[in-house]
Amino acid sequence: MSTNGTNGASPDGANDSSVQIIPLQINGEEVKTSTTFDVVNPSTGKVIWKSASASKEDAIHAVEAAQAAFPAWSNTKPAKRRDIMLKAAEILQSRAEELGGYMMTETGSEAPFATGFNIPTSVEMLKDIAGRIVTIAGTVPVCGEEGTNAIVYKEPYGVVLGIAPWNAPYILGFRAVAYALAAGNTTILKAPEFSPRCYWAIGSVFQQAGLPAGCLNVLAHRPEDAAAVTTLLIEHPAVKKINFTGSTHVGGIIAAAAGKALKPVLMELGGKASAIVLEDADLQNAATQCALGAFFHSGQVCMATERIIVHSSIATPFTTALSTAIATLFPASAPAPVLVSPAGVQKNHALVTDALAHGAALTVGSLPPPPPSPTRTRMRPLLLSRVAPPMALYHTESFGPTAALFLVDDDAHAVALANDTAYGLTCAVFTRDLGRALRVARAVESGAVHVNGMTIHDEPALPHGGVKRSGFGRFGAQMGLEEFLRTKTVTWRD
Repeated sequence: MSTNGTNGASPDGANDSSVQIIPLQINGEEVKTSTTFDVVNPSTGKVIWKSASASKEDAIHAVEAAQAAFPAWSNTKPAKRRDIMLKAAEILQSRAEELGGYMMTETGSEAPFATGFNIPTSVEMLKDIAGRIVTIAGTVPVCGEEGTNAIVYKEPYGVVLGIAPWNAPYILGFRAVAYALAAGNTTILKAPEFSPRCYWAIGSVFQQAGLPAGCLNVLAHRPEDAAAVTTLLIEHPAVKKINFTGSTHVGGIIAAAAGKALKPVLMELGGKASAIVLEDADLQNAATQCALGAFFHSGQVCMATERIIVHSSIATPFTTALSTAIATLFPASAPAPVLVSPAGVQKNHALVTDALAHGAALTVGSLPPPPPSPTRTRMRPLLLSRVAPPMALYHTESFGPTAALFLVDDDAHAVALANDTAYGLTCAVFTRDLGRALRVARAVESGAVHVNGMTIHDEPALPHGGVKRSGFGRFGAQMGLEEFLRTKTVTWRD
């Protein structure tokens, strides 16, 4: 197998006998398996390559490799870990076109989201992490008893399991392991079945940057093996902490398994983000940001705007501005946006059909007649009004190009509506009054609130995570490093 794991084929490989196999990465080696699964380009419906599929034995080998690498890696000096992170950032930037191509091919994303957002954000993340490594330090507290002294050390956990999704593979994949590695842990990165090549690329970047063998091991597996392989990894005695980014449903399963094994977890889960547009907002900016927040990457972002809450006094001009923004940003003359699988189209079709049957109305877009084709992965943006609690769409994260418009009479009603959800990942507020915006922001139950910007906002200098059923723990900034460090208190007497 060639060093880039592609056998020389281009990222746009066709469905023929030359389809290459994307390998696992265990202990610095690329590993093929007898069992594979197909990876399909959602834009074309064609098989583009196959992926090696990890067995339970492969998973054990990956844990053992990470465990063996931990003593040496945890004792490396901060400067060495910093230099590897900086080198990884440089390599990632130099391979942006290649890796962006993998992402567009595997997930159906467009260039602005792949090479315009995912790659640059990941590069900046690695640089930010590199700069923070030297700040890891313990404390020397003053003990209460005369003659007693103490040091509180900060130490890595050991082997960390990172499980990340397909929809923003580089941002979410790199962060699942980079913070842990920077803190001195070794890692296993479990790739999603939709984008194994993107995750192979993450391992390739770190290996090229000089990360020692065993510090990062990348596994992918068939969907039918998910329960067995994931449970084995969580329960393995050498795995000390788990981080998971994905749906709230699966997060609950992961957290339950980890809880049974008494292992700490970091969870970044689903969302039902609201954008609150107050009557003094810049309507053009608010409309543009709401349209982007709702339909960027076909709405397949955990931070996507699902509820647009508008003061009733500006309902008509704002709805007009929003309709125009949607038509401009996602024109009918262009191909319909792509979802990663037909299941996403079917879910959104069902949510909208149910809402319409119970009294909702379509404000933008039209619903194709049912049933959706079992192979259809494209769907145009839909904006509904008159959505109410009895409808599934009111409570359920659509994770697709569907949003709902709500009218309110005051700030209190807007906050109550934004909080009337099991989720709490992100929110947006549009107003020219910063004091008012901050009061609303403090009242909203959310991990983040963005004033006069869309709900999709992620940058390395800020902690990122949710409340309620959107998860717990934080990636990003100093908190991202602290998540993967534990304290050890040592005392002594004079």
